[in-house]
Amino acid sequence: MPLVMIALLFVAMYFMMIRPQQKRRRELEQMQSSLTAGDEVVTIGGLYGTVAAVDDETVTLEVAPGVRVRYAKPAIARVNNRAQGATSSGPVIKE
Repeated sequence: MPLVMIALLFVAMYFMMIRPQQKRRRELEQMQSSLTAGDEVVTIGGLYGTVAAVDDETVTLEVAPGVRVRYAKPAIARVNNRAQGATSSGPVIKE
């Protein structure tokens, strides 16, 4: 009987902790892979910018007129506004 209780505990932990975390990670990866030029984004450090260019591993953000910085794609936390004409099923947050 104690082995059944331990197994049920692990199953409950999987559905309450591990599975939701995996879902959030997949959604974030999809959002990061669907970035296009013109998207307004926020980095994990809180920097707001507009995507100027995207390649396989990096994103170039324009944070002020003429000021561009490069970030790794995983550093993008969220997209505030999608570029006109861009379609994606990823999370879009409008402020």
